[in-house]
Amino acid sequence: MNTDIQTYNEKQTTADREICDFLAKIIDSELTEAESKIWHAHPVWFLDGNPTVGYSKQKKGIRLMFWSGADFGQEKLNVKGEKFKDSSIFYNNTADIDIEDLRRWLNKSKEIQWDYKNIVKRKGKLERLKWTYKSK
Repeated sequence: MNTDIQTYNEKQTTADREICDFLAKIIDSELTEAESKIWHAHPVWFLDGNPTVGYSKQKKGIRLMFWSGADFGQEKLNVKGEKFKDSSIFYNNTADIDIEDLRRWLNKSKEIQWDYKNIVKRKGKLERLKWTYKSK
């Protein structure tokens, strides 16, 4: 696990830390080619510089967010972004996490991506990437 992400997780309450550690472990095992770091104060994983998945502590619990998740077609990712193509789910304990769902969403995050990396250059306009991420 990225040491900055480990530090982030250690700052959480015991229950939230368990969720964060569990999510980080699964994300790291499924997105082995991703770069992970703290970005805007939260753990985020990037594929070719494009933010793909991350989590943060919010009032409702630990929010797992997929930047392009609105196009995954997944019922459980039901917290939709208003401005972009993100979607999320909240967790309050590790028992809430369905590992098969999480693995499916992580695989979809490789296949379905909007180009957040160049959003500033395009003056806030998102474009769908026309490629599927392949491991190098």
